[in-house]
Amino acid sequence: MSDKLRILLTGFGAFPGAPYNPTQPLVVRLTQLRRPALDDVELSSHIFPVTYAAVDRQLPDVLAAQKPDALLMFGLAARTPYLRVETRARNAVTMLWPDAANTRSSKRGIDGHADAMRFGPHTARLLRAARLTGIDARPSRDAGAYLCNYLSWRAIENVRAGGPRLAAFIHVPLLARGGAVRRKGAPRITLEELVDAGEAMLMEMVRLARKTRSPIA
Repeated sequence: MSDKLRILLTGFGAFPGAPYNPTQPLVVRLTQLRRPALDDVELSSHIFPVTYAAVDRQLPDVLAAQKPDALLMFGLAARTPYLRVETRARNAVTMLWPDAANTRSSKRGIDGHADAMRFGPHTARLLRAARLTGIDARPSRDAGAYLCNYLSWRAIENVRAGGPRLAAFIHVPLLARGGAVRRKGAPRITLEELVDAGEAMLMEMVRLARKTRSPIA
C-alpha cells in the first residue's frame, strides 16, 4: 500500500424516482482532478447501488481494499435546491420506500435505540469551503431515512471502529439539464458549480486528513 494520503470518494447509482443521479459524474470528475496539492494524494472512488444489502456488503470491502484516510460521500436530495453538508446520521430507516432492489426495511431503526451519531466538527470546515465557491450550501442535521442516511451511519461506525479517520456526507440537488429551471424561476445548480464546490471540499478534507497523520495532530 502506498504511503500517499488516501481519499475515497463515493456516490450512488439510480434509484426509484431518480433515473439520473448526479453524484456519479461528480465523483468521476473529482477523482480525475490533477492539482499540485494532490500530488501526494491517492484518490479512489466507488459508486454504490441504492440498496441496503449493497452498502452492507460493499462498504467493508472497499474500505479494506483502499484503506482510506478519509471518506467523502455524496448522495442526491432531489427535493432540496441547495447543497447540504450533513452533520450527523440518524438512527432511522424508512419502511415506506423500497430500495433499488425493491427491498423495504423491516424496522424503523438501524441500531436498536442508539442515538444519532455526529460526523464531527470538520463538517463546518467543509461547509465553509463549499460556500467560498459561491454555491448555496447549508448545514443539515437530517440526512433522511433512506440510503444516504444509512450509508452515513455505517461510515461513522467504521470511523469509530478505527477505519477512516474522517468521514463526511454531502447531499447534492438535481442539476440543470437542457436549460431546466427550478420552480419559481431560479436556475438550478450546474454540474460545473457542483464540481467546483466538490473540489473545494475535497481539498479541505485533504488538509484535515493530513493533520490527522501528523504526530502533533
